[in-house]
Order: sequence, then structure tokens, then C-alpha cells
Amino acid sequence: MSMTAISKFPKTLRRLHQGPLGIYVDELVALLQAQGYSRKSTDEILRVVAGFSRWLYGRRLGVAEVDADRVRSFLVHRRRTRRVGRSDPAALQKMLDLLYKKGVVHRASPPKPVGPCERAKEDFARYLLQERGLSAATLKCYLPVISQFLAERFEDGAVKLEALVPTDVVGFVQRHAQGHHSHSRAQLWGKALRAFLRHLQHEGRIAIDLVACVPAVAKWSLSELPKFLAPGQVRQVLNHCDRNTPMGRRGYAILLLLARLGLRAGEVAALTFDQINWEQGHLTIRAKGGRWTQFPLPSDVGEAIAEYLISARPCCVDRRVFIRAHAPQTGFADATSVSMLVARALVRAGIDPPRKGAHVFRHTLATEMLRQGASLFDIGQLLRHQNPDTTRIYAKVDLSALRSLALPWPGGER
Repeated sequence: MSMTAISKFPKTLRRLHQGPLGIYVDELVALLQAQGYSRKSTDEILRVVAGFSRWLYGRRLGVAEVDADRVRSFLVHRRRTRRVGRSDPAALQKMLDLLYKKGVVHRASPPKPVGPCERAKEDFARYLLQERGLSAATLKCYLPVISQFLAERFEDGAVKLEALVPTDVVGFVQRHAQGHHSHSRAQLWGKALRAFLRHLQHEGRIAIDLVACVPAVAKWSLSELPKFLAPGQVRQVLNHCDRNTPMGRRGYAILLLLARLGLRAGEVAALTFDQINWEQGHLTIRAKGGRWTQFPLPSDVGEAIAEYLISARPCCVDRRVFIRAHAPQTGFADATSVSMLVARALVRAGIDPPRKGAHVFRHTLATEMLRQGASLFDIGQLLRHQNPDTTRIYAKVDLSALRSLALPWPGGER
């Protein structure tokens, strides 16, 4: 997309290039084109950036003085003179990101934690990442729990970790375990608190072992049944994908990967071209813990992916296979995007299962394999379970095998 495609009027083009940011406008246009923005969206972004550039010029500010604070000041000024669009901050962020990438301006270092609570959380985060080697996803789950614990225990703001006693720990877990809707969530709070207390003891911040004081949230092993789709419902979901549209072809390929190979949502979102070997017909998937596993690529799955790549996938520099339908045209942000796609597909098919995320296809594949006579070992191998006990839960849905083990009901027919 050239500048003349944005506007054919010389006066408009000159206005877009005025001010200290004018020399970067052409590069911004090329970036927006690479990310799949339409002509209309590009025009809207450029007009906001041009207004910011003229505002800088009027205050005799150069590019080196552009930062997030200048952007906020401009938006305040813009609100006084005209209505600010919801996309204006995002448009200015596009230009900021370009300047950061070129090294023209540098990102401001995030402010260091100033309060004792913030310092305690930062130390804990460093401990989890560097010393325990946990993932950023675990960090995202644990830190809100610790924030809540510190806020409730030290309401006056004076954080004295050495003053923690067993009743603080027990009371916190009891209050929140009763308020959560699932055992898994309640157990997460206990795990986070144990990790934090171990960290404090390791650092010498507390003298007594408070980890043993964290109450266990009862959840009996194999007490639940896996949530899965009924026979025929997977095909029903696939049949409701409109494969005449780009989004429909993308959704069909994703659903087949989930249904035929039992992949996790995050594994589908992260799938790249380098992980597909078309000649040998296999996929290489990076699973939990950084382990790599090779899967055979079924013909129907390969055909669905190829159809999407050839006729529906936008042209972009991102190496991931599945790309967002709207600009910026990049891969999915995370596993949540895939699960939301699954939830919409279930609604279109008129199916309302107890579990509506991508994992329902993984459970369905396992139960269907069991019905077809596969062993629990084979199912565990396909689903890449490290612990055999994880696979044992599917034995509870094998009703034919369970009937042969059931004892006769007293007084009933034999």
C-alpha cells in the first residue's frame, strides 16, 4: 500500500508528513500493510499520528522526546478540542512501537516496586522463575493469591512478614476455599500460599515452618468423571463449520487437530510451519515441560491445514500456522483464543456440554478410543500423560468393562 493509495491529494500527503514524525510515516504504512490493516484503518491511524506529529512540532519537541507521557499529554489536549476515538491510543502505540524497534527512542524502564507488598511480590516472582524454574503462566496464577493474602493480613500497609502466625494462614485458606466454585481453584490458593511461605523461610524472613499450617482442600483422586461429547457430536460440530469462508476453513482445521490428535489449546495456538513435516507426514509438538513429541499427520487433518494455508491464511511474516482473522494479522495470543473458537463452534452446532473449552475434544478422543478397545496405556501415550494415574480416570467411563466387575445388588436379579 503506497502513500498515494491512502490519498491522491498532495495537500493531504504533505499534512501526513509534517512534524518530527513525518519521516517515519512511510515505514508505518508498510508495517500496517504487512499486518493486514485495511486502507480505511490505515488512513485512520495515520491521521491520528499526523495530528500528534503536528502537536509535537507546535511545542518544539523532537522525536527523541517522544514517550508514553507525551502521548498521554497529546490525548488530553485532543479531548479538549475534539472527540477522541477509542482506537486513538492504539494508533499512537503503533508509531511508538516503530520508534522503539528502530532505536530512535527507548522504552522507559518499569518503575521499581515502592511499597513493601510490591517488593515482597517481586522477590517471590524472582524466586519462582529463577530458583524453581516455574513458567510465567504459573506466576500469573500465584501472584494474585499472594496479593490478596498480603492485603488482608496487613491492611494498615505496614508489612511485617516475621509477624505471620499459623492462624493467619489457616484463616485465609478457610475463607477463600469456601467461596470458590471449584476444588481446583481452591487448591490453587493453597499451592500458591505454600510456595510463598517456602520462599519466606528460604530467605530467612520467617523463623517457623508455616507451610505445614496450610490446610489441604479435600479432593479425592478420580472422584470426577471426564467431561466429553456424546458419540456423533464431534462430527456435528465439524459439519457446522462453513468451509466456504476463511474463518470457517481455519476453524475446521483447528477442530480437527483437537479432535483427531487430542492436542491442547496452547499447542494449537503455538503451532508453526517448522513443526510440520509434509514429506514424512508428521507433526512435532512442544508439550508441557518443554518436551517435544512427534505425531503422525492424518490425511484429513493435513488436507484441512493445507486448504486453510492455500486459500484462507492471510499473507504475513508470522511463522505460526493459524492467524487472527482481523488486523494485526499475527498468531493467536494464547490458548484462550483457541478455547473461545471451540466454544463458538459448539454454540453453532447447538451442543451445550458441561465443559465448553478445547479440552472437551481431548476427553472425547480418549473415551472414544476406550470404546474402540484401546488400552489405557495407549491412551496415555497419545495424550502424553507422564503419570499413569492421569489416564486411569477414563476407566470410569468404560461401562461395559465395569459391568463385569459389579457385584449383584442384594435381593436383585442375578
